[in-house]
This record gives sequence, C-alpha cells and structure tokens, in this order.
Amino acid sequence: MSRTLPGASMSERHEQWMADHGRVYKDNAEKDMRFKIFNNNVLFIESFNNAGNQPYKLSINQFADLTNEEFQASHNGYRIPSHARPSKMTPFRYENVTAVPANMDWRKKGAATPIRIRVNVVRSCRAFSTIAATEGITQLTTGKLISLSEQELVDCDRSGKDAGSTDGTCNTKKEASHPAKISGYENVPANRFSQEIVGLIWTMVSLQLDMGQPLMAPIKNSWGTSWGEEGYIRMQRDIAAKEGLCGIAMDSSNPTA
Repeated sequence: MSRTLPGASMSERHEQWMADHGRVYKDNAEKDMRFKIFNNNVLFIESFNNAGNQPYKLSINQFADLTNEEFQASHNGYRIPSHARPSKMTPFRYENVTAVPANMDWRKKGAATPIRIRVNVVRSCRAFSTIAATEGITQLTTGKLISLSEQELVDCDRSGKDAGSTDGTCNTKKEASHPAKISGYENVPANRFSQEIVGLIWTMVSLQLDMGQPLMAPIKNSWGTSWGEEGYIRMQRDIAAKEGLCGIAMDSSNPTA
C-alpha cells in the first residue's frame, strides 16, 4: 500500500507512488500516459471505497499505473490442463475426513516462507504455489524450512507454456543436489468436496483458517507485501458455488512426502 500525502495533488501522489515502488519511466510520454491510468485507477478506488456496503476495500498498490487489460495479460491467464496427469499422482488421502481443526495457521508452526514477489515471469503463479507447498511439506516432514527457487522450477519445466504446470518434468541433471524431495502429489477432487475439507488442504500450502463470521481463509500470494494484507488475501469459505470463490476449488493439488 502506498503512502498518501495529506492534501497532495494527484500529480504529487503519483510522484510519491513512483518513489515508494521504484517506478521509472523511459520518457515523459510514457510518464504522462501512466499518470492518466494512475489517476483513473485512484479515482475508481476512492469511489468504490466511499460507496460503502462492500465486502472489501481497495487500496493503491504497485499495479496502480496498469490498465485492467495489462494486468490481466501479465498476472492472470491460468488454464486447467486438459491432458492426463502423470503417474506420480496418488489417491486423495482426505476423502473420508469428516472433521477438521477449528483453526490452523502453518505460519505459526514455521512451515511458511516469507511473501515473495513475481518479477518478469508471466503467468508463473503455478510455480509459486508449487514451491510454497513443497517448502511447507518439507518443513512438516523434516523440521527444516528451506527456501526453494521458483525460477529454477520454471526453467526446468519442459511442457508448460510461459510458466510451467503440474504436468511438467524437471531435468534432474541440472541439479547437483536436492535440498527438498517429494514422493508425488495428490489432486483434490474438483468441485466436489465441501469447503471445510478443501480448507484443510489449503492449510498445507501455508494458509490460515479463521473461524470468524463469515469463515475466511487467508491465502498466500506472490505479489509482494504491499499487495493485499501483507501479501495475503482473505477469501470466504463455505460459499454456495461448488467451485469455491474465484474457482479456487476447481484444480487444487498438494505434494506428498
């Protein structure tokens, strides 16, 4: 979240935002163009927040000088794979679970690395979530929290376009050592399990369950700590849509070790 100078003009706010986020433009033409986008986004944010009666609030972050189309092209775009999964997939172990802990925060148990920020890796969210899950399961099985490389996963994945997928195979000859090992992974059955059970799996990828009203699951993202709530976003659980909020239950998986 960027600082706001009391009584500052929009131009001054843009300059402060540039300083806060290290934003540099190639020339005045680009700066003028980005300022117009920044101005429109700030006005939209303030109008949205002033309207009230919203389930969430917006704030100015590092993406404030991007159009919605630019943001969608550079930070969204995941598509569920249509081809078969490899043989390393194992049966879903929690299929018959009927009760889950009322509250679980793997961060407090030392199983979550700090928030990271994606830079110049288009549509690499799968790599970041895979690495976060692998770091978590490694800590839970070995007691050691090891920071792993998303870039190495992207480089090794030979089948995923732009940013890899769960169906790629890393070239093991590239590495001289393996600081973390997994035995395979499990797919959470899409659109079928209750949000309570899916919430249990989410905790395996560094999430916290909060039994407040409504039930929320803070989700770890890879857009830096200036985004959301120190890099996390709260998403409502137990909603009517079987695919979960924003489709989060449609294509979930977790590593096994």
